[in-house]
Amino acid sequence: MTSTDVDMEQCISRCLECYRSCLQTASQHCLEAGGAHVEPDHFRLMMACAEICRAAAHTMLIGVEQHGRVCAACAQLCKACAESCAGLDGMDECEQACRQCAQACEKMT
Repeated sequence: MTSTDVDMEQCISRCLECYRSCLQTASQHCLEAGGAHVEPDHFRLMMACAEICRAAAHTMLIGVEQHGRVCAACAQLCKACAESCAGLDGMDECEQACRQCAQACEKMT
């Protein structure tokens, strides 16, 4: 396995973890916590982040050569989501998953 293959496998894993974390945290923590956790811009960003992470993993898994463009968009959304999660109670895991995914996706661009 080349270093590129290893980086891609790590990126796929980080994307799937971020997808799980954003979706699960939004549906099981944010909706219960209310307040700033369900503020429309924050909640929509979490949903968009989850979806772009799923799409990025999908494009890499099926071997689409344009996956780098999807990963670039994923990195941007993940950074924005991490910033949105920062400072909100109970969002540390989601924030960390977003930051790790952004870093991994940047390697793919």
